[in-house]
Amino acid sequence: MWVGYDADIVGDAEDVGDSRVRELEGKVAVVTGAASGIGFGMATRFAEAGLNVVMADVEKSALDRAVASLKNREHNVVGITTDVSHWESVAELASESRSRYGSVHILCNNAGVTSSGLASKIWEHPQSDWDWVFGVNFWGVLHGLRAFVPLMLEMDEECHIVNTASVAGLVAYGSIYGATKTGVVDVSETLIMQLRAIDSNIGVSVLCPGAVNTQLLNSSRNRPPEYPSNPSSEDAPADLQRVRDATSDLLRNGRDPLEVGDIVVEAIKQNRFYVLTDDVWNHLIESRPRDILSGNPPAHDKEIAKILGLNSDAND
Repeated sequence: MWVGYDADIVGDAEDVGDSRVRELEGKVAVVTGAASGIGFGMATRFAEAGLNVVMADVEKSALDRAVASLKNREHNVVGITTDVSHWESVAELASESRSRYGSVHILCNNAGVTSSGLASKIWEHPQSDWDWVFGVNFWGVLHGLRAFVPLMLEMDEECHIVNTASVAGLVAYGSIYGATKTGVVDVSETLIMQLRAIDSNIGVSVLCPGAVNTQLLNSSRNRPPEYPSNPSSEDAPADLQRVRDATSDLLRNGRDPLEVGDIVVEAIKQNRFYVLTDDVWNHLIESRPRDILSGNPPAHDKEIAKILGLNSDAND
């Protein structure tokens, strides 16, 4: 059972100065991956708070439906089809957002995909898996920062950036997906230090969700033909299929994306950097620095199996 959001889960954010967006109404937010899942949850809560929202996604039909659903509630939203893995597409997103609204106060680099499985062996993934997942999850964030940070600095107003990583970026889990999310965490940590060094008005949050009820495991619906999947991945070994099924069940019973949207809104107002969505993974997150300082490799396979609901007693 997933715990309800409580400030005690993540604690109080350290005072990192006044670079926070205190008032949301009338501001402009850009959200990638906004047609569904966490992106739609954030876009919805931003719109309800009175922001003008630019919703970006590569899946045009789903984006059109998402935009229409919010417009029908008389929210000020616009949809722009965007492939975050391509710099030119993100640059065009920034240009169109500025042309329409004149400024961007909140940027959510949220678009994300995964390949054949979070537990697939690293050495068995084809190059196309690495290129596609890194292109969206990692380069998509970097393209967003390159396109929007100069605009925010030029504005010299209170702004905030939310980069969506994952708990898989904080613990040893997730194969290619985990590698991309670890990179997003590191980029976000570097970004906030560099922005503070120049006394900017831009706050940063790195969102590290646990299980959320999204279509993450159905990412292949948007996989471009230039990144062909490995046919053998359809015939997964029984143990790998078992992990996939357990992960699917975990996500299906995870948080509602709208709840994550609520958490993100509060994180922006409080200028919180690390943003978790539950406390299920906390003990594994806490173990990582201990392992690093003691020189030990990560050894929480059984703990992850328990979180996934797999019976690991036979291996005890």
